Amino acid sequence: MSVRKKYLIFDSNIGKNKPENIVNTDAVCPFCCREQLTDIIASDGPILLIKNKYPVLIDTLQTVLIETYECNAELSTYSKEHLYKVIEFGVKKWQEMIHSGEFRSVIFYKNYGPYSGGTIRHPHMQIVGLKDIDYTKNIMIDSFQGLTIQQQNGVELNLSTEPKNGFFEFNIILNSVESLHQMADYIQIIIHYLLHYFHRNCKSYNLFFYEIEGQILAKVLPRFVTSPLFIGYSLPQVSSRAEEVVQEIQCIYFPKKKSD
Repeated sequence: MSVRKKYLIFDSNIGKNKPENIVNTDAVCPFCCREQLTDIIASDGPILLIKNKYPVLIDTLQTVLIETYECNAELSTYSKEHLYKVIEFGVKKWQEMIHSGEFRSVIFYKNYGPYSGGTIRHPHMQIVGLKDIDYTKNIMIDSFQGLTIQQQNGVELNLSTEPKNGFFEFNIILNSVESLHQMADYIQIIIHYLLHYFHRNCKSYNLFFYEIEGQILAKVLPRFVTSPLFIGYSLPQVSSRAEEVVQEIQCIYFPKKKSD
């Protein structure tokens, strides 16, 4: 009986050479120097999918989705047209890797800000094919249940009541790929809320996509210094402000129309 592989192996020899410009803002951005980019897999105008020049994860295929020409842009401020293009392009390429049959599973995610785990400021996402690991074995479907913020066009936006990591995790549950634009709208709204209303010191977030039992889900969460209770004891926490936050988002982004 084979033992399920649980750990990704990080190649530290490659990792030490990775460029970083989130903290060191004077460093040259490699994604702005498009004439020097190699191993381009696909493109759609300003959107590029390329092989990661620094594949630090062993037994994976690491790709980077560059979202825009603009180095200082941010997803919450994209026009609807560009937002939909980025999400559609990313989901399509992610699904192509999933259905290629080359990987045990494929992860699709975005880092933004100094606490997100990212190193490059330029807006981008990552699609990574895992040859030996099925990430879904680590995901509890209960973490996508929560207090409903809004439900429209077959897509649900909620605040998790059983978060995977703790505190505030916003879930977007897609029931039909035909409603991908609605999913994109909800993602943009939550990211805008986190950066502008949620907490005056919120400068980082993560966006994760999942395919579980044929259903596409997304999770957006603000990033701060991780709680030692979670690091040391795997004890996630929930906030006493959950219902207040749900009502605040509804008030800002989904105000009720006054009856005539």
